[in-house]
Amino acid sequence: MQPVLASTAQAGDSLVLQEVLKKNLERVRQRIHEACQPSGRDPASVTLVCVTKGIPVETIRDVVALGVTDIGENRVQEARQKWPALGSRLRAEGNSLEPPASSLQPIRWHLVGHLQRNKAKDAVDLFDVIHSLDTVAVAEELERQAAKKARGSRFKAEGKSLEPRASSLEPLEVFIQVNVSGETTKFGCPPDETLVLARTINQCPHLHLKGLMTLAPFTDNPEQARPYFRRLRELRNDLALALSLEPSALSLSMGMSQDFEVAIEEGADLVRIGTAIFGNR
Repeated sequence: MQPVLASTAQAGDSLVLQEVLKKNLERVRQRIHEACQPSGRDPASVTLVCVTKGIPVETIRDVVALGVTDIGENRVQEARQKWPALGSRLRAEGNSLEPPASSLQPIRWHLVGHLQRNKAKDAVDLFDVIHSLDTVAVAEELERQAAKKARGSRFKAEGKSLEPRASSLEPLEVFIQVNVSGETTKFGCPPDETLVLARTINQCPHLHLKGLMTLAPFTDNPEQARPYFRRLRELRNDLALALSLEPSALSLSMGMSQDFEVAIEEGADLVRIGTAIFGNR
């Protein structure tokens, strides 16, 4: 079933928009639940990262009010523009903005798009999780920036000091993006270079290797994406063995609006969904 487009709500009709978003989110969560059933997985074990590329701040507030806690942005610059209005926490009971505090509902910011080395400084300030680390050079620059700021530096925007996030003293969580499909149009570490990059990350005290991420080739048939998700899972298992870890210590970020059920069946721990919630943009 196609998502009800948030764009069908008339401009300024916030109640209509909120209802559309609510229905779309309910549908996505139900699909996650159904995808978990064959393997007996707990649906709560799958993190929904709501991808908000091109989505205005007001609409992001609406989805947060509906229980979304993980926000994904494709571009560092767009997140930099939104962060001052959203921060890292909102009141759990509504949309009122407050400075970060333990009593408020947390928002975790995920960078799901490509990260350039020259954007590492801002990425350290803005994001809790980076899904797109794919080179040793970028890993080393992230470590340098994170160490320099001691994860507690304050991000300034429009003359106002803002705390970057509630987890500012914790290591930055990173996923290695792996180009499993080998498509030249996609970023990502080649599969046979993943171990070298993982070992580099493990030598960076201000970074924490969270797992692996991939983008399957776009297709109208989700089953055609299955081999790529399966390959990432197998690669994760091999990597865990090489690093003397349990496979469960490394998460899998895979699956988008068109194929996330298949990704969950193949072991996805995080799914990155935008269109199924907001419609085509």
